[in-house]
Amino acid sequence: MSQRAQTKSRIKMCNKSVFHLQDKKADDKELSIGLIKSAKRTGQLSLCNRGLGTVPENVWKIDELVLEETKEVDFTRSDLNNWWNSEPLKMLDLSSNVIKTISPNIKLLQQLVTLKLHDNALTSLPAEIGELKILSNLSLDHNKLTVLPKEFYKLTELRWLSLAHNELTKIEPDFGDLVMLTFLDLSHNKLTVLPPGMGYLVRLVELNLSHNQLQELPPDIVNLRDLKKMNISNNNLKKLPPLGELRKMEVLDANHNDIEVLPDFYGCTALKELYLANNFIKEITEEFCDQMQHLNVLNIRDNKIEVLPENISLLQKLKRLDLTNNNLNKLPRNLGLLSQLQSLSMEGNKLSAIRQDVIRGGTDRMMKYLRDRMTDELVSETQYTNNDWPDKYTLKKSQALMVPARDLSTVPDDVFKAAADAEVHIVDISKNKLTAVPVGVCHLRETLSQLILSSNSISNIPPEICRCMHLQYLDLGKNCLAELPLEIADLKNLRELVISNNKFSKIPRCVYELENLEILLAAENQIEEINVSSDALAKLKKLAVLDLTNNSIFTVPPELGNFTHLRSLELMGNCFRQPRHAILAKGTASVLSYLRDRIPTN
Repeated sequence: MSQRAQTKSRIKMCNKSVFHLQDKKADDKELSIGLIKSAKRTGQLSLCNRGLGTVPENVWKIDELVLEETKEVDFTRSDLNNWWNSEPLKMLDLSSNVIKTISPNIKLLQQLVTLKLHDNALTSLPAEIGELKILSNLSLDHNKLTVLPKEFYKLTELRWLSLAHNELTKIEPDFGDLVMLTFLDLSHNKLTVLPPGMGYLVRLVELNLSHNQLQELPPDIVNLRDLKKMNISNNNLKKLPPLGELRKMEVLDANHNDIEVLPDFYGCTALKELYLANNFIKEITEEFCDQMQHLNVLNIRDNKIEVLPENISLLQKLKRLDLTNNNLNKLPRNLGLLSQLQSLSMEGNKLSAIRQDVIRGGTDRMMKYLRDRMTDELVSETQYTNNDWPDKYTLKKSQALMVPARDLSTVPDDVFKAAADAEVHIVDISKNKLTAVPVGVCHLRETLSQLILSSNSISNIPPEICRCMHLQYLDLGKNCLAELPLEIADLKNLRELVISNNKFSKIPRCVYELENLEILLAAENQIEEINVSSDALAKLKKLAVLDLTNNSIFTVPPELGNFTHLRSLELMGNCFRQPRHAILAKGTASVLSYLRDRIPTN
């Protein structure tokens, strides 16, 4: 049996044990002459992640240290290291060590502006820390602090303070003396109450109180009028005070509390994102919808909500709405009017009237269902005559002009003017006998986001339609169109275009200029080719849904397989032989993969 020759490993082994803490002598050696010179030249010293159990004593005396100079005179030597050019220490980084105590000598660093002590093992702070009169930035997160010395509250120049991930059970009313603070993080502690002095921190822009044991907020929290972001999640809050004075607040996170009633948000005109998941809220009120018309995100999943108000349609700027796991058994008709909604989550409710495949089918399918249902209900519930138009109150409340299936051959200009005065966002004049687009639509150019003209006899679209620059949804399906005007390319905000059931022989050239287009439905036409060139479909980088069902397409270009941003591609009912029906039936991912495999390699 031959013995294997021993080979020397090229891996360098570290002599320090992972679990070995350095003694004080080893700690002191970490502050080398080179680091001292650099610190005196720049005013900055970093000893982070050095395995320090103590702070080298010379750190506190660094401003007084005089390094020995060579006795030889060298007139060519740089003056950078001379004492008269030295900078006082302004930034000290001792983070990511295992330091347990800070010496009272910290008071010697009178010019300190930034002090980083996070990720250590501090159980207390010396009273002398309060003598750092110009300290502006202090990070103490991820330590084991249980209390702050009363002298801490003398740091009145602090702008940025993080005390997250400690074991604080109490902070004093003197906290209100830190009036220069713009950022404060007290998350992941054991606070059960906040002192009333918090209301004096009027310069705060961001406040994080999450993961504590707070049962209420002090009433003067509404004095923080510069606050833009507040996180109070994962506490024991049962109610919130009226928050209308927080006029600059943009984000409020109150997830995982015990809140039962929505607070009064009247005055919170800047609020964009509201997170109230995992609470005990039973109702979204009409007043809330009135107050929150500027909201972009509403996450109110895992609550006890039983009903939504009809005026939820006022939340016209809503992009994300999460109502997962509530007690809803029906949805309001006007929910389908939320034109900018990109994400709608409804799973885990008792919506017996809506099929589960619709609920699970994603936002696009749910919104289509709601819009179709809304149209059908309006037709069945209202018996209009040609002279019976929605009044201004109805227009204002719904922010929609809905006149489908009324045998209309025209719509008076005055109706559109009234709709413009009511700031209507949606116009539905589908299922009528229109042969042309009513010119009055242009009166709504400042507000119109959805225009539904399907199921008419329209043969051309006027170029003036491009004045409606805010259009996001345009439905021209089931008409007599063979071409679109080039001016349609100016609708840069258009996200969904429906041209199905018309007479198009090709996708109109102007469509390729709609850079924000996400959905293109062009089924049931006479389209003969799919143009994937760089000046055609390849320009639509955001296109996610492309429906070309039942056209006259002879070949499918393999390059279409590179359009991996497509999540739905429908090609059934065309003339091509490849891909075969069996491939198409497997879904979009399989079709794209099949096409990619057939791209010629040169």
